[in-house]
Amino acid sequence: MCPCCCKRQNTSTSYDITDKVEVTKPPAPEPAKPTPENGEAKEMEGNATDYIEMKLSVRSVDLLSSKTGRNRQEHHTDVYHGDELIIRRGQTFQIELELNRPFNAVTDKLHLDLKTEWSAKSTHVIIPLVDHLEDERWEAKIVLDNGNRVKLSVNSPANAVIGLYGLSVTTCTLRGEAATTHNSSKNIIMLFNPWCEEDTVFLDDEEERKEYVLNDTGRIYYGTEKQIGARTWNFGQFHERILDACLFILEKSDMPPSGRRDPVNVVRVVSALINAQDDFGVLVGNWSGNYSDGVSPAAWSSSVEILRKYHSSDGTPVSYGQCWVFSGVTTTVLRCLGIPARSVTNFQSAHDTDVSLTTDVYFNEDMEPIDYLNSDSVWNFHVWNDCWMARPDLPPGNGGWQAVDSTPQETSQGTFRCGPASVNAIRSGQVYLKHDTPFVFAEVNSDKIYWQRSLDGTFSQIHSEKKAVGHCISTKAVGSEERADITHLYKHQEGSEEERIAVETASRFGSKPEVYSAPMAEDVGVEVKMEGEGPRMGTDAKLSILVKNLSSQPRRATLHSQAAVMYYTGVLKGTIKKDQIPVELLPNEEKTIEWVLPYQQYQNQLVDQAALMLTLSGRVSETQQVLASQTSFRLRTPDLNITPLGEAVVGKEMAAKITFTNPLPRTLKSVVFRVEGLGLQKGHEVVVGDVGGHSTVTLTEHFIPTQPGPRKLVASLDCKQLSQVHGVADIVVVEK
Repeated sequence: MCPCCCKRQNTSTSYDITDKVEVTKPPAPEPAKPTPENGEAKEMEGNATDYIEMKLSVRSVDLLSSKTGRNRQEHHTDVYHGDELIIRRGQTFQIELELNRPFNAVTDKLHLDLKTEWSAKSTHVIIPLVDHLEDERWEAKIVLDNGNRVKLSVNSPANAVIGLYGLSVTTCTLRGEAATTHNSSKNIIMLFNPWCEEDTVFLDDEEERKEYVLNDTGRIYYGTEKQIGARTWNFGQFHERILDACLFILEKSDMPPSGRRDPVNVVRVVSALINAQDDFGVLVGNWSGNYSDGVSPAAWSSSVEILRKYHSSDGTPVSYGQCWVFSGVTTTVLRCLGIPARSVTNFQSAHDTDVSLTTDVYFNEDMEPIDYLNSDSVWNFHVWNDCWMARPDLPPGNGGWQAVDSTPQETSQGTFRCGPASVNAIRSGQVYLKHDTPFVFAEVNSDKIYWQRSLDGTFSQIHSEKKAVGHCISTKAVGSEERADITHLYKHQEGSEEERIAVETASRFGSKPEVYSAPMAEDVGVEVKMEGEGPRMGTDAKLSILVKNLSSQPRRATLHSQAAVMYYTGVLKGTIKKDQIPVELLPNEEKTIEWVLPYQQYQNQLVDQAALMLTLSGRVSETQQVLASQTSFRLRTPDLNITPLGEAVVGKEMAAKITFTNPLPRTLKSVVFRVEGLGLQKGHEVVVGDVGGHSTVTLTEHFIPTQPGPRKLVASLDCKQLSQVHGVADIVVVEK
């Protein structure tokens, strides 16, 4: 039966999956015929049983695993490094056997044994020899019989267990003597198959398969909604030893082989094991700003070195990662295993800590933020993943893109993991559908509720923002380097009836279902704007506060402004500037107030991402209307300029010049460049040392391209005073 039509057991509560793998056994051998006596044996000479007295055995097995051969080409695995037989489930593959004599279909028996190699709870698949192959089962058929060489076509079901298999071939004859077994010296690696209609990860668009499965580079977005930055990331899923590392991650999970049939289970395990929070996974999260005993998260530009380090150290977590690093590595692992995946960035991303499905901001009696109560936060941006699969465990219509988040934020069933959550369910507010849909819904579509403490200690709702979170949800476009806005997949148009219904539907399942109050009359608005791409690092930060009076009467208010240094996660480090701004508006007047944060006030205060939060609050004297607004922004950093030098030819040395100008009037200490290019050169560090204020550094990289085609040389700069400095050069390499 098609797996999409079968009701599956709920196996999400632990790694110990209880599904069973069906084993197809070969037909029982026929009873041995009586041994002929005397002259009877002579009469048999010259007929089809001339070889019956020679025991059939296998001399060698050729898995036909060459990258240029039919198997790897047809299974879209020719781009993986190495010469193992890497195949995708639900699709036939071929192997060749060399026997000690010709195979006799009348008297000889043969079957294949596949056994998972990584777990005590192993899966054993017996593959019989048949005359005609049928879909959705393990079977083998002789397609070429040439003397002592036999070619078999082998079929696998579309729900086969993925992972590493050992292969053996068992032969016997009808005489009934003991069977002989030959073990292949090479293993078989089985992957998910987005090209197979019966596989639950099937993706029916070749251009999307090229992007979300086969593309080994991509773009990850960061910054703020008004200052969206992009950096190139080397996923490197086909690079040397990366497939081994991905299989090693699955082994670490102790998930039984039967659990590897279902991509929901596999994705859930990957989400847990990319972070090291509670299971010694791949990456240690660190948002402290101190990375002296590891690598700064902003310095990474590739998953390759991270996964290699983790694998070669037998599972020692790598230091350090933040959300975009967790996402980049997750994309690598899922694409490597055959699950279509992409990195997704949500700007103004809420972190709901109490399952209220609202983002709550608390003020005291004087309209000042109460920091110890403001546990909910709004990250400038947060990066997670989408992966593609059918969801037969959910009601119809919830297949397709699923959100999965490997950044350790909240636990799910006792483990730091998140998803897969149906994006369609998130959009419609069906937060009761698994897995972790309420948390993702709050990230993209929660309302921001402002509360004020009264003199008696109680809180009352004073303001709500219905469009505060979930903006410009972004991923790399298919087939280009452009940004694709996919906000419409996660939520209906802001303010539409459908969007409000989704919010109200979701809120019924939250911890504050009665939070919504009657709408308030508002005739004064406040908005913060920035010019162009926003303030640059090393200069005064300038913003504009636009205040509008929509009434026919004059209005007066006092705006309280507070600027705070902020981690990109929305956690405030500390306030660096506070002001009170008196505002007087004539009827229907708009007034622009220039707001300036001098460089001297922030130069020694910044943390990663150079992010700040401007909070405005106040009350209109005539109407008692509350004005409240929070705006996050970042100080833009310069790019690294990379210029290729010379011809890009496989096997011929070329160079690239990397240039950087320090934007600050102060010295950058202990500057390190990290450079990598898949098919160009291995990742490595270049220690530059100190760089003076406004000084320019130029370094030249020499390397020999090893692979033809379009390639990317990626570089990043790492130092304590400046982060998120990176650059990329596109290089087209030709054959000799």
